[in-house]
Amino acid sequence: MPMEKKIAEFIVEGGKATAGPPIGPAIGPLGVNVVAVVNKINELTKEYAGMRVPVKVIIDPETKAFEVEVGIPTTSALIFREAGIDKGSGKPNAEKVGNLTMEQVIKIARIKRGKLLAKTLKAAVKEIIGSCVSMGVTVEGKDPKVILKEINAGKYDDLIRRAEEAK
Repeated sequence: MPMEKKIAEFIVEGGKATAGPPIGPAIGPLGVNVVAVVNKINELTKEYAGMRVPVKVIIDPETKAFEVEVGIPTTSALIFREAGIDKGSGKPNAEKVGNLTMEQVIKIARIKRGKLLAKTLKAAVKEIIGSCVSMGVTVEGKDPKVILKEINAGKYDDLIRRAEEAK
């Protein structure tokens, strides 16, 4: 009877996983090549450099074969990266810490789409802008609430539709 697969889950910095804790001690005892696992994690997460990324390692204890599944960083982490900021505003209503273009918002919405409740890209874009409100990040140099009104009025429909068609 085959042994059941072991699953280990970690949060790693994109492209910077190491064989040290928490990964090495968690999977080393399973007899898998820890360096190979770490290299695979780093290869799959390098595009998320500087961001914390959820990673799942599935190991077959008999064959020592493994697979790595990479999750998607949080919406706020993606906003930080796109806006080039380290953290959100402590006073988002009064103090703005960064700005995103509508194209950047759409890019984040497309990355997060599968994890959001939104049924359409337009709804996903609105969710991302909602996060910008609470983080003190402007969109197109404007208060995100103003942008939400413009989206509802159809101002960005063409841009969103083109992004939808480009997938």
